[in-house]
Amino acid sequence: MKKILKWTFVGTLLAIMVVGGFAIWILYGSKTSNPNNYQTIGDIPEPWGYERISGDDVTYTNFLRSLPLKGRGSRVQLYTGGEARFQSLNYAVIDLPLLSNAEQCADVCMRLRAEYLFNTRQYGRIRFQNVNGKTMSYGGGSSRRSFERYLRNLYGVASTFSLSREMTTRRLADMQPGDVFVYPARYGQQYGHAVMVVDVATNKKGKKAYLLAEGNTPAREIHVMRNFENPFRSPWFMLDEDADNLILSVFHYKATDLKHF
Repeated sequence: MKKILKWTFVGTLLAIMVVGGFAIWILYGSKTSNPNNYQTIGDIPEPWGYERISGDDVTYTNFLRSLPLKGRGSRVQLYTGGEARFQSLNYAVIDLPLLSNAEQCADVCMRLRAEYLFNTRQYGRIRFQNVNGKTMSYGGGSSRRSFERYLRNLYGVASTFSLSREMTTRRLADMQPGDVFVYPARYGQQYGHAVMVVDVATNKKGKKAYLLAEGNTPAREIHVMRNFENPFRSPWFMLDEDADNLILSVFHYKATDLKHF
């Protein structure tokens, strides 16, 4: 009888700890941006038992991990001023000023890719398609002013449609940092959406976890997305390689929506 009471007490105590931990996350972690004040995406610790991968392009992987984060409590701001709605979607704000009110979801993915190429002086590789399928190439060399002007012009003529069309589909099992989940407007949906995979980790069994960053409409600061499905692993998403459909935060994607440049 004493053993039964002992285990009952232990079980009750563990339940209280779990519920209490979840409550703390709900009250603090789920509402506070960058709650642990990480400096960069690479500082966000991977889930227990996972290690970050180098990726096919180590330089690109390291660039994404080096993206700076705004401090604890930072809220996503709109380009036009004021705070964006649905702040709970934001795990951490990336400290990268927007260039125009047209810098929305697909534009953010192109921006991060272009920033990497610009910062590594691969100017000739900075090119994207517009909605008519025409390739818009950058030709301004090391001029930051020319680079930003090119991006502003690109934002006005590119979209989730053009981004999805020009990128190549990647199997979920082969996910790499810098990949993009993107779909254009579909039947019954007025708008498309795009989010970028900014980091990937794997465990000894080969299971992958990944971080996502997004922009949105109206134009707002780029932010690391929060994972609502598993609060204790947030902001990491756990990859189901056999899934046909994925729910990422509040967005629904098909497995075939994972693309790479």
